[in-house]
Amino acid sequence: MTLPQKLVKESLTTMTELVLPNDTNTLNNLMGGKMMHWMDIVSAIAAQKFSNHIVVTASVDNVSFSQPIKLGNVVTLQAHVTRSFNTSMEVAIEVWGEDIPAGVRYLSNKAFFTFVAMDKNGKPARVPEAVPETEAEKDLFASALRRRQLRLILAGRMKPHDANELKAIFDIEKQQ
Repeated sequence: MTLPQKLVKESLTTMTELVLPNDTNTLNNLMGGKMMHWMDIVSAIAAQKFSNHIVVTASVDNVSFSQPIKLGNVVTLQAHVTRSFNTSMEVAIEVWGEDIPAGVRYLSNKAFFTFVAMDKNGKPARVPEAVPETEAEKDLFASALRRRQLRLILAGRMKPHDANELKAIFDIEKQQ
C-alpha cells in the first residue's frame, strides 16, 4: 500500500500574539512558559493540518531563549512539518518578536516539536509522507532523521550503535 503524500508547505501555520501585562514576568519580558504554550499550539495546528488527525505532543527539543520579547511587542510564530514518519511528525517552529513603533523585528527562538497523530479511538494513526520542495525544506527533511535518532537515544528507545545517521556524522566506525 502506497502512503498518501502531502507537501510540507501545506502544513505552514502562522500565529500572531500581542504581549500583554499578564503574559510577562517582573522584568516585563514574555514568560518562557507562555511562549512555549504558544509554540505548542501553533505546532500542533501545523501537525493537524498535515495529518488530518488530532495530535498529541510527544517531545520538545531544546528550547533556548536568545532574545527576550518585551511587553507590548508582537510575537509571530511560524510552524511547519519538516518530516513525517509512521505515525509521528517533526515540526519546526520559529518565534519572532517585533517592536512595531521602532520598526525592529528579530528572531527570538527556534525549536522542534514532535507530534503523534491519533485516530478516533485514541490510537496512533498513519500520517502522509512529507514532500519537501524548497532547498530549506529539503535540508530540514534530511536532518530530521538525525534529530529523531538523537531523541530516541535520549529517551532510551534506541541504542547509540543503532543510530546509523548519527554515526555517519561522527564517523564512529572509523574511530573504532
